[in-house]
Amino acid sequence: MKRFAIPVLVIVALGALAIWGTLQQSSTKPAQPIVCSDPVAGCTFMHKGVSANLRFSSQPEALRPFVLTLAIPNLRTASVSFQMSGMNMGFNRYDLKLDAKGNRSASITLPVCTVSRVDWIAELDLDGQLYSLTFTTH
Repeated sequence: MKRFAIPVLVIVALGALAIWGTLQQSSTKPAQPIVCSDPVAGCTFMHKGVSANLRFSSQPEALRPFVLTLAIPNLRTASVSFQMSGMNMGFNRYDLKLDAKGNRSASITLPVCTVSRVDWIAELDLDGQLYSLTFTTH
């Protein structure tokens, strides 16, 4: 009986983890798109009735750091991750930290795409509300 206990516990744990993962994916709210032609110039959008401004410090390029800055008052948590449509680019989530000016920012380094694509999607999580911004790299 003892020799079956560990394999049974492992199977139950893996099953519970699979169910939890499925529930997490199915409960994800769709991201609201941020319409912006030039993130370097800045993008303004509304978050819970408050105006927010997002800006890239420079035109993004693979493996070249740039700073993403978000100006919005009274924000508790903010993070951003980057993907390509239909292509998982691995785990690359950045927490936006509060800076001296009261903005939230992070230094971002995009990975190299092995198929030379330049179309990106930044997904922002602002206090649990999701936003998406499409942009291209050089």
